[in-house]
Amino acid sequence: MSYFPAFLKLDNKKILIVGGGYIAYEKLEHLLDFTSDISVIALELSDDMGNMIKEKNLHFEKRAYKIGDIKDFAIVIVAVDDIPLQAEIFAESKQHNCLCNSVDSVDYCDFIFPSYVKKDDLTVAISTSGASPAMAKHLRMYLQELIPSGISEFLVEMKNLRKTLPKGKERMKMLDKKAQDYINSWNNTGDK
Repeated sequence: MSYFPAFLKLDNKKILIVGGGYIAYEKLEHLLDFTSDISVIALELSDDMGNMIKEKNLHFEKRAYKIGDIKDFAIVIVAVDDIPLQAEIFAESKQHNCLCNSVDSVDYCDFIFPSYVKKDDLTVAISTSGASPAMAKHLRMYLQELIPSGISEFLVEMKNLRKTLPKGKERMKMLDKKAQDYINSWNNTGDK
């Protein structure tokens, strides 16, 4: 079954990462593109993970996970190889209405991390629903090359127009044409 694509607003949503190795570090890097309200519980930390926690001044507890640790979190990332612990945390997450992602265990996931391209306000996410993370990665790299360097400035302009122009069909038509013209200009100028 495919995953429903959704973009979550992480404002005022606390995130817990259980684990401190390479995979936990990868997830932390991705999450930091969108929020810094992240806590980590782990027995050991990789050097990269430890450095990132210090650099970003994140909350860290050096210990094993305990039942109840997720009660105040909206999202938990379980980045440990301990499958029984993944299952336990996933089951507990249901009691606390907490979204859970257990790395490499889709049976214990409410969501998966897509491959994505982020340039300021633009985020393009790619998923193969777990069928081929390698394909998602290479498609992301391909799409990244297609996005013009000026996209951020264009989006700022569009955001300002949306704020200043009165709502209605005329605004929708004008903004739609402006977006279409911008995309069409990529083909005409070859400038990306």
